[in-house]
Amino acid sequence: MQLLSRFFNFYLDASIHVALAVVSLYEVSAIILKSSTNWFLLGFLFFGTIVCYNFIKYGVEAKKYLIVSNPYHKAIQVFSFFAFGFAVYFFFQLSKEIWLTIMILMGVSVLYAIPLLPKAKNLRSLGGAKTFLVALVWMGTTVLLPTIDNQLEVNWDIGVLLTQRFLLVLILLLPFEIRDMDYDKPELRTLPQRVGVKKTKMLGYILTLGYFLICFLKDEFNTTEVFCKLLVSTLLLIVLILTRKKQHIYFSSFWVELIPMLFLGMFYFMNWIV
Repeated sequence: MQLLSRFFNFYLDASIHVALAVVSLYEVSAIILKSSTNWFLLGFLFFGTIVCYNFIKYGVEAKKYLIVSNPYHKAIQVFSFFAFGFAVYFFFQLSKEIWLTIMILMGVSVLYAIPLLPKAKNLRSLGGAKTFLVALVWMGTTVLLPTIDNQLEVNWDIGVLLTQRFLLVLILLLPFEIRDMDYDKPELRTLPQRVGVKKTKMLGYILTLGYFLICFLKDEFNTTEVFCKLLVSTLLLIVLILTRKKQHIYFSSFWVELIPMLFLGMFYFMNWIV
């Protein structure tokens, strides 16, 4: 049991869970866009997410990332280096047309952690910007990349999908923001730090309602998509209701990040029974 617990904690701490969340949202987009899955892009997103998140969590300072004395963090470091190698391999299997978009998204991710301005250590430290930057990168990664990769025209429906994905990630980040509000530096000026837990959750409810209602703005109406988004909106509301400052250790890091995978599972199930 203890060994299983160690593997599970490594699974979470090494960002494998969040990487699965990213590729799940990518696959959800592929289903909605009725496009083929690019397995090389999927592989790049999976391993690239692991590298990116582990760098942000453990390696903001290069020296700190390269010189690790803690055996557990050393294992995560070695795992991240292997993931980097796979990410590079998959990157060079992709078309050159998609490289530019990937480089821009990677640039935003790097600037999120690395110092940029004299009075702001990095983009993450710019007041209130952290959540929006993460949502922007996830939106670009899970919607814009498959759109460009399949050479689809960015029309009204794709604009709606981009907006929904941005809102979805914003909502998913709120439990993390509430959990970390007493530990985040004051200069981050996260939403819970500025308006408190109650108003943050109220905003989450409004965003969730907006996320679902936007479905009906699409020109091409899809019943399966609307039903799946209704279910995921219900999950979001439940998560927001249950969110507290003092959370169970796995509440946000596992259960909240599980929602994208459940979202994908809903599509698979609905397509199977229809």
